[in-house]
Amino acid sequence: MRSLLASLAAAAAMLVAPGLAGAQSYPERDITIVVPFSAGGPTDTVTRLVAEAMSKDLGRQIIVENVGGAGGTLGAGRVADAEPDGYTLLLHHIGMATSATLYRSLPYDTLDAFEYVGLVTEVPMTIVARKDLEPADLAGLIEYAKANADTVTVANAGIGAASHLCGMLFMSAIETPLVTVPYQGTGPAMQDLLGGQVDIMCDQTTNTTKQIQGGTIKAYAVTSAERLDVLPDIPTAIEGGLADFQVGIWHGLYAPKGTPAEIVERLSQSLQVALANENVAARFAELGTTPSPKEDATPAALKAKLEGEIARWKPVIDAAGQYAD
Repeated sequence: MRSLLASLAAAAAMLVAPGLAGAQSYPERDITIVVPFSAGGPTDTVTRLVAEAMSKDLGRQIIVENVGGAGGTLGAGRVADAEPDGYTLLLHHIGMATSATLYRSLPYDTLDAFEYVGLVTEVPMTIVARKDLEPADLAGLIEYAKANADTVTVANAGIGAASHLCGMLFMSAIETPLVTVPYQGTGPAMQDLLGGQVDIMCDQTTNTTKQIQGGTIKAYAVTSAERLDVLPDIPTAIEGGLADFQVGIWHGLYAPKGTPAEIVERLSQSLQVALANENVAARFAELGTTPSPKEDATPAALKAKLEGEIARWKPVIDAAGQYAD
C-alpha cells in the first residue's frame, strides 16, 4: 500500500511539475506589451518607461507593440486572444472601463477576459486651448463656450481616447454640447490645436505639460484635486468653478485570462520594482504624474478599480448617447 501511494504521488508530481517549472523559470524569452494606441501618445510614453524598468528586473527584453484602433479595443482584443503564457501583456488606460459601455458588442468580456497584474499610474488631465483663444480663465472659457456652442470645437484623439472621455465630461459639466472633432491619435489632434485649427482639448499631462510650459497652448485647469508641482500656476478645475470636476486617466497592466497565477504574481512583483525605480519616478514627475504605490500595483487593486470605473462611467456615457458602434 505504501508503495502504491508513493507511486501515485510521483505520478501526480510529474503531471504538475511541467507547469510549475514553467512558472518558476519565467521568463525564458522576450515579452511583448501591447499598447492599444499609436506610438508617441501618453499611454505609449508611460508603457515604454515601465517596460524598460521591468525588463531590467525580469532579465528579458520587453517589446512594446502599438496596436491602435477602435478606441483601444483592437489591442485589447489581441491580448484577450493571446496564449496565456505571460509573454503577451496589455497596458491600457481608463478606456478599458469605458469601452465596456461605448462598444455594445465587444468581442471579449472586459471583466472576465484578462488576468489583473496591477495599476501603473493615474495621470491628471488638463483643459487646454489654442494659445490665442480669448478667455483668460476657466470661468471665462465656460461662458465663451456656452455663448458660441455652435462654433467652438473640441478636439480628441478618437472615440474612447482619454481626451474624448474628458471632453465629454467637460461638456456634461457645463451642460453644453460643443462641436466635437475626432482625430486618429493624440499627435494629429495636438498638431491642429497648436496650429489653431481647433479651439479646445482636454488631455493628459503626459501630452500637454511641455506644450503648456513652452507657451504654445493655453492652459485653463488641471483635473486633479490639488495643483500640480510641475504646473504650479495652473488652477484646478474645482478652483475654476467646476465643482467636483476631478478625473484622472489611470493605467493598468493585464495578461490574458488563464495565465498561471505564479506568472501573474511575478509580473506584479516586477511592476512594483519598476514603479519604485528612481528614474521612472523622475520621468513620471516631468510628465505631471506619479507611479502607483506598491499596494495599488497588485491584481486585487486593479480589479477593484476596473469594476468601479465601469460602474462610474456607464451612466455618463449613456446620458451622452455617444456610442462607438
